[in-house]
Amino acid sequence: MNLEDHLGDIIRKQRAMTGVSAADAARAAGLSESDFSALEQSGDVAGKIKFPELAALLQLNAAKLEGIAKGWLPSAKDLSPWRELRQITTTDDGTEVHCYLVWDEVTREAALFDTGWDVASVLKIVADEQLQLKHLFITHSHPDHIAGVDKIREVLPKIFLHSDSKTALPQHKNRRNDHIHLGSLRITNRETPGHAEDGVTYVVGNWSEDAPYVAIVGDAIFAGSMGGAPQNGPLAKQKITEQIFSLPPDTLICPGHGPLTTIAEEKAHNPFF
Repeated sequence: MNLEDHLGDIIRKQRAMTGVSAADAARAAGLSESDFSALEQSGDVAGKIKFPELAALLQLNAAKLEGIAKGWLPSAKDLSPWRELRQITTTDDGTEVHCYLVWDEVTREAALFDTGWDVASVLKIVADEQLQLKHLFITHSHPDHIAGVDKIREVLPKIFLHSDSKTALPQHKNRRNDHIHLGSLRITNRETPGHAEDGVTYVVGNWSEDAPYVAIVGDAIFAGSMGGAPQNGPLAKQKITEQIFSLPPDTLICPGHGPLTTIAEEKAHNPFF
């Protein structure tokens, strides 16, 4: 799986968060404005980029930014340690989004994190695995993450819906000391606004065979990038640092878009940090 954001996306997002003009960024990169525009659009450019100068202007990490340009990807993830975790991907109008289903292998109690565009695949797994889907956790209320909420509630009217939304999804407002149990699994939440006002990360622990924590982050952070936050860049970065990067290095990061990654990989390779 390719990264959600190519080199140009990262530069464009950070320009928006820092207020740097395209002309100034092109000058720092040693590119013409037309070549710089092409870079932001496609992630590719024919000329040589001055990464140290560009990164300094944009407040990015130069070595990590160049690593993205050279094709860095997180390692392929073997999900066998998390036997009761599924990533479900749906697509609408060319936009892919992931949601995640977890359950306890003994009680068969399950929780869904976001819905994606369509929940047919989720409901099939629930039926095939004979699960009791009791909880729906929303990472943020952007349309691609909540498009299936009405269908889930239609099929499972007693499901508990958890979110940080003040208006769109008001059934159960997350509290910071919530500990939701699915059999032996424990789900906690961490406030991660920035990309979205109601952004929240859910951490799933107590997996069988001592598998690492799983952090379901929505669009707060992606492999090698982060969700766009043009008005709230400093807040978004602060929350990622405090609430996500404070988790153990081997924590599995499950983003709303792009490949799975880990805390250790993002600390080592994400140019925003």
